[in-house]
Amino acid sequence: MATKIINYEVERGDSFTRTINFSVVITGDTIFFTIKKKEDDSEDDAKVKKDIVTHVTTKQTKIEVSAAEVHDLVGKHYYDAQWKTAAGKIRTLFKGTITFGKDITRRIA
Repeated sequence: MATKIINYEVERGDSFTRTINFSVVITGDTIFFTIKKKEDDSEDDAKVKKDIVTHVTTKQTKIEVSAAEVHDLVGKHYYDAQWKTAAGKIRTLFKGTITFGKDITRRIA
């Protein structure tokens, strides 16, 4: 199965949420979400790293990225979302680019 490619445009410093729907219950599974400047950057150099553990019986989860996490990001970045089942199987759900535009207002407080 081919990985779905989804490209986004977001303003620098804007928080955003992505909802992922599943065809099965995902209790106890983990979603890994990573944003990097370059695809080959190490995990330590990732700009955003999130591990979302599902604790409720559901077929949906949300990836929430705060304004502070992307406050200094500008230009094209690469991301992916991977699903690790409770049994340890890993599958890339989607990947692509996020282009962060320069915002006009920089204050967040």
